[in-house]
Amino acid sequence: MDNFVFQKLTLRHQTVNRVRFAFKIDRNVDFENLENYILSYEWANSVRINSAAKSITIGHKNATTDEISAKLIAISFEDIKAPNIDEAFKEERLLPLASPLLALCATPLLPTSLKLPASLLASYQNILKGLSHIPKDGISSEVLESLAIMISLYRKDYFAANTTNFLLELSEHIEDNIARKSDSMLQSLLVPDIKEVWIEKDGAESKIAFEILKTGDIVIVNAGDTMPIDGTVISGEALVDESSMSGEAVPVKKSRGDRAVSGTILKEGRLRIWAEQVGEQSATYKIASLIKNSLSSKSNAQINASGLADKLVPVTLGLAGFTYLATRDLGRVAAVFQADYSCALKLATPVAFKSAMYQAGKEGALIKGANIMEKIAAADTVVFDKTGTLSSGKLLVRDIFSLDAKWSEEAILSLAASIEEHYFHPIAEAVVSAAKSCTDCRHFSHSEVEFIVAHGVGALVENKKVVIGSRHFLEEDEKIEFGISNEIIENELKKGRTLLYIGYDGKLLGIISMVDEVRKNSKSTIDSLKKLGIKELIMLTGDHEIKAKETADLLGLDGYYSELLPEDKLNIIKKLKDEGKHVIFVGDGINDAPSLAESDVGIAMQRGADVARVTADVVLLIDDISVVANIKELADKTISKVSQNFQATTWINSGILLLASLGALSPVATSVLHNGTTIGVLSNALKSIKISK
Repeated sequence: MDNFVFQKLTLRHQTVNRVRFAFKIDRNVDFENLENYILSYEWANSVRINSAAKSITIGHKNATTDEISAKLIAISFEDIKAPNIDEAFKEERLLPLASPLLALCATPLLPTSLKLPASLLASYQNILKGLSHIPKDGISSEVLESLAIMISLYRKDYFAANTTNFLLELSEHIEDNIARKSDSMLQSLLVPDIKEVWIEKDGAESKIAFEILKTGDIVIVNAGDTMPIDGTVISGEALVDESSMSGEAVPVKKSRGDRAVSGTILKEGRLRIWAEQVGEQSATYKIASLIKNSLSSKSNAQINASGLADKLVPVTLGLAGFTYLATRDLGRVAAVFQADYSCALKLATPVAFKSAMYQAGKEGALIKGANIMEKIAAADTVVFDKTGTLSSGKLLVRDIFSLDAKWSEEAILSLAASIEEHYFHPIAEAVVSAAKSCTDCRHFSHSEVEFIVAHGVGALVENKKVVIGSRHFLEEDEKIEFGISNEIIENELKKGRTLLYIGYDGKLLGIISMVDEVRKNSKSTIDSLKKLGIKELIMLTGDHEIKAKETADLLGLDGYYSELLPEDKLNIIKKLKDEGKHVIFVGDGINDAPSLAESDVGIAMQRGADVARVTADVVLLIDDISVVANIKELADKTISKVSQNFQATTWINSGILLLASLGALSPVATSVLHNGTTIGVLSNALKSIKISK
């Protein structure tokens, strides 16, 4: 294999003092060491390597692109001394295997006088490790394993002692590797650290430390860069790889008004982004924190399995004592000590949960702990908030009402869109989107737009004042009469529509009626949850009774509550729990936070408010309601797998224990069967679960 780090470098972009290459690297590299090595060149001002995008960006002084390329191509692995973490782990764990394996192979060839010293030298660490547990843990599984080795040595059965010692080390190595892999899978959902970002200020671009970035900054993201913040695209077009956050393999096109999410990677193009959530408020930081917490969380099944394992140690010890009293055969005693339940019971359950939580992350849901997965599996009732949950939360223009015969519907839409295009808000986006798809719409020239917080916008068109916003804004603040439109407004509100009012030259010119449509896959999600055993599916909404019933009937829900205030939702959740139901609540708004906290399991939608996402037990990483059904199925199958592993461990080890006490198994055979069972159960716990799609 070539000893140079970069197999290939391709120039992607360059400015006077900045150059970016795409690269190909075939081996594991410590990128931090590589960055530091490149920074040692006197011409290097800054280095940024994006391993996911396979991109390296270098800020430089007094260097040509060819000179930089030549220096990079010449870097060898010896130069950066990049450690391979996996290899280091293997070396750390494989070294202890060498001595037991050597003793196992060499002891039969040694003179009798050297067999005991050689065996003791190879096994003393396991013996001492086991005995050291007595002061703090009493008689534990490690103590039993030490006793098994010591008895075999006492009986001069060196083959049994060395085989047991070797299998213990080998099993521990494999168990550690499996447990480590389950942790690594969860940690792989984390995103890389971002040290510096490009911002635009006063028309000029500059690089600043990520730590000093603040809300409201305009961040520049180029091809190959990782999104450093959550925000809204102001300008530019790009293809963004969102696989780290959504699992979606195909890059997504982003342009003005679209949402940018931290941790995703810009593959092609360039974006200017208005920073909204930065630092610890961004999605990636929150996910990193949640994953770290989930690694240490314990399920009830894990606690119960660990407790049972501890309780069974005295049983094994007692059976060994009874066997010795009945047979005076130390060989049987040593065999009994090998048949311990502890490893498989204590390790298989957390490995299964961590593996499932990783899979949930890939499905698009972050579950905040193994105990949450148990609660999801136990749930029998699912309650949905409507807006932004069962519905998309994205408004669509449904009807336009002109209140002036001189103005057509297209003209009113054009007027509203010309002014609203300067405003980042769901209502504004819906209006602009409708105007773009309207063939007869045109642009109205207007003065600078005035933003009235929480009310609307205003501007001058042909020297006449245009105001767009809520009824309160137009009627109370701008003193515009609404009398002739009340019937239209009442009918539209009964349909559950969102209304935008347009005033022109002191009069109400028109009304734009918008609808938050039900998600296309809400019905299939409801059907899937019913098949998974959910007994009751309920919708909560502030909509009028007519619209609520229409939606509930369309989706096949078991019940609904309409015209609700935020506190009403909370009371309904409490009532359901008082009836003995195990409740999952799915919501997205600030007013959903109390219900998310009160329910047995709170699930926050991906586009939900920050307080909802913090309060929830599960956070969706993609804006897809079907993930709720997927994680319910995953939780059910995970609990089933944990139960199967528990029963398999208990029955198989009980059988091994019985055969060992009857003398049907030698210490070597018992050790092979016991450790083989443990490894098999752990491997099964690590396997992915198939989810119906």
